[in-house]
Amino acid sequence: MGSAVAVVTDSTSYLPRDLADRHGITVVPLQLIVGGDVRDEDAITTAETARALREWHPVTTSRPSPERFSAVYASAAESGASAVVSVHLSGSMSGTVEAARFAAEDSPVPVHVVDSGTIGMGLGFAALSAAAAALQGTAPAEAVAAAERRAELSRSLFYVDNLEHLRRGGRIGAAANLLGTALMVKPLLGISSGRVKPLEKVRTTSRALARLADLAVAEAADRPVDLGIQHLAASSRAEALAAELRARIPNVVDVYIGEVGPVIGAHVGPGMLGVVVAPQLS
Repeated sequence: MGSAVAVVTDSTSYLPRDLADRHGITVVPLQLIVGGDVRDEDAITTAETARALREWHPVTTSRPSPERFSAVYASAAESGASAVVSVHLSGSMSGTVEAARFAAEDSPVPVHVVDSGTIGMGLGFAALSAAAAALQGTAPAEAVAAAERRAELSRSLFYVDNLEHLRRGGRIGAAANLLGTALMVKPLLGISSGRVKPLEKVRTTSRALARLADLAVAEAADRPVDLGIQHLAASSRAEALAAELRARIPNVVDVYIGEVGPVIGAHVGPGMLGVVVAPQLS
């Protein structure tokens, strides 16, 4: 069953393709520039990106163009949508929201652009909530409210092997105060108010991963939650974390495990492990 409200997100949501398709969500790719070669995020593998990062080749990212969004909005209208809810990564991290808003001005149907204030599966869960509302036949404002509420409730926590990739990509934010001790600590980070923020400084990788699990368990408490476990070139860590959280969190509904794509990968570097705790909407 289709919906009169179309839902659009961007590729940094890292929704599994079948999940996005099942919920009728259109995904617009960001772009990656590796050594001057510009490619859509979905046209370059994470392994290629991890290799380029390990070899310290120049890797940068770029938002989709407004024209890309315009084409998607026009296609939604041609397919029968009466409105679009377009949910995207934090405007403090990317100009993607700005590009979407610019394209919305000339869309043939109303477009409601949502700055999720987050990224990765935090964004993905927000888009899924918007799509669930849309598929129930709600008004666009209700789909927007569902996306905003899910993003507000969700908590993104992550570990990186080092801060250099975040520093080089200009996304380090308040975690910059850890740079002077970066060789002596393993940082745990989070997303707050749309930016990367430091949570804790831990001495070893094993302790950092243990604390990551502890923080996720505390955040979930006894609420029904979905979990997004994401990594870059660290699949064994991701599987181990997922198994531990399934055992320790009493009301886990769904768990999605996946590797982040090249755009986030370019900023966090190989070894990153993250978890999004997303309480379900009542």
